[in-house]
Amino acid sequence: MQRVDAHQHFWHYTETDFGWISDEMATIRRDFSPADLKPLLDAAGVNATVAVQARQSLDETDWLLALADANPWIAGVVGWVPLVSEDIASILDNYTGRANLKGVRHVLQAEPDEYFFREDFHRGLAQLASRNLVYDVLVVERQLPAAIALVDRHPNQRFVLDHIAKPRIAGGLLEPWATQMRDLARRPNITCKLSGVVTEASLSNWTEADLAPYLDTALEAFGPARLMFGSDWPVCTAAASYDRWLGVVRSFLSRLSADEQAMLLGGTSCAAYDLKF
Repeated sequence: MQRVDAHQHFWHYTETDFGWISDEMATIRRDFSPADLKPLLDAAGVNATVAVQARQSLDETDWLLALADANPWIAGVVGWVPLVSEDIASILDNYTGRANLKGVRHVLQAEPDEYFFREDFHRGLAQLASRNLVYDVLVVERQLPAAIALVDRHPNQRFVLDHIAKPRIAGGLLEPWATQMRDLARRPNITCKLSGVVTEASLSNWTEADLAPYLDTALEAFGPARLMFGSDWPVCTAAASYDRWLGVVRSFLSRLSADEQAMLLGGTSCAAYDLKF
């Protein structure tokens, strides 16, 4: 069985670029490279990863693609491009032939809801499907209605929802997130990452019982064929080691059949991102 981590990051830390890292998460205020991650993957039996942008920069996209070229276990990159640019078609054309570029992400969680409805943003999104590029949707719970409208506007575009839309786990609030997740999951062109969950709970005092209702809802809404494991490493390490988060996921999946577990731990991400390794 191929095991894939569908969401991890590398970065060169600077305070300017990573101001979102709070004092509570100060342990990740440093550089993270493939050399840091590979031993964790080997110990966990994970064969491949998808490296996801952390800065909104073409330089970072190019850097991630270079890392993927140098490390075959980085099976895909979700980079950033300026989707609102008038030159987006030519910018994307520059990546023709870069097979490791599997998707694009803009950090929508940092944008006002109005951004979801910008015509220039939608013109950029409309360029992705013909290039076989996924769009990763990074939102927080309150933005789910806008995310649903976004997906509805592009029925032929493949979408992946990051971090189960960041529910308010620390506050123990399941609604309206659960209802909206079920609604979003009715759209067949979106899959969901079981990632970024533990850092939405109390970082130093979370339990598996705290996470269970949110994992249950995601599984109910999307099913194993449209749900995929992601670590969100190194962000996850502010709350749990790589091995501990993977252990939570494996324990959660133990109720499923072997085929269903294989889908969630690798098959879904391979299909969603057209991974070949």
